[in-house]
Amino acid sequence: MLADALGRRPVLARERLFTGRIWDVEAQEFELDGQRIRREVLVHPGAVAVVAMNEQGEVMLVHQYRHPAGGTMWELPAGLLDLEGEDPLTAAQRELAEEADLEADEWRTLLDISTTGGGSSEIIRIYLATGVRELPDAFARVHEEAAMECRWVPLPEVVEAALAMRLHNATLLAAVLALHAMRERGAEPHAVDAPFDWHPAHRP
Repeated sequence: MLADALGRRPVLARERLFTGRIWDVEAQEFELDGQRIRREVLVHPGAVAVVAMNEQGEVMLVHQYRHPAGGTMWELPAGLLDLEGEDPLTAAQRELAEEADLEADEWRTLLDISTTGGGSSEIIRIYLATGVRELPDAFARVHEEAAMECRWVPLPEVVEAALAMRLHNATLLAAVLALHAMRERGAEPHAVDAPFDWHPAHRP
């Protein structure tokens, strides 16, 4: 069976190179095949994202300015796991409410992704939310989210845009293509409480 193998090498030495508001950068040393190796690691709290799908087969997307990427990108409602001890599902439900003014009756796990395994510890859990409805009150958004557009888009249109290289957000691309493949094959998403063991805080 093709599968990644979880098993982190012990950190023999670490040096804090940068302390940021959201993430830090550390130099970490470990041993591999008899060699001591030093690598710079972006230490990230992880994140959650939500594919919210309505009864018409449309997906909720948000259009948000991303300064590091140099443009405005279509994305899924998403947010950081930056509250210590917070359950990922609770975080996803909060982000769906805050970014899209939505709540959902049914939640499943779609996939977990390592965004940049060679340089960052970030792991993102992506949920599929169905039985979606609007909340009575809109959330007061600030900063980049203040001008954020929310739009329902048919899943085939999102897949077409992805394959045509008109979309670039990695989480969105992975999620919609995985969901499309599952629906084509008649496969089901995973249980909402599927182990999140690639995230350091949620390993057994």
